[in-house]
Amino acid sequence: MFLIVPIIELYLLIKIGGVIGALDIVLIILITASLGAYLAKSQGFRVLREIQEATSRRYMSGNELLHGFFVLAGSFALLTPGFLSDIIGLSMLIPQIREIYVKMAKGFIRKKIQNGQWQMKMYTNFR
Repeated sequence: MFLIVPIIELYLLIKIGGVIGALDIVLIILITASLGAYLAKSQGFRVLREIQEATSRRYMSGNELLHGFFVLAGSFALLTPGFLSDIIGLSMLIPQIREIYVKMAKGFIRKKIQNGQWQMKMYTNFR
């Protein structure tokens, strides 16, 4: 995976750069990085606020934590120069699309727990 993705990214950069030019590629990368930074900041604060609200209601914020994970992953993807990583990163920062990633992750986690591959323990504080 760590070898295939950079090769795909380089291939896309070279192919698209040959069509639209190197300067345009650099501009696109700068624009997506700026947009990504703005979205990462705004969505990150939004998810943090949702986690704080869930915690104040004494609610286990698993859903909010998954949203936070995907905001963080999307932000990292946007730091990587390339079209594929930018598309994936931006999609993780759009709440309606991020919900799809969260549902897939929940299904994956649920399946691992049901198969006994993962265990879940809950600790409570009885004061």
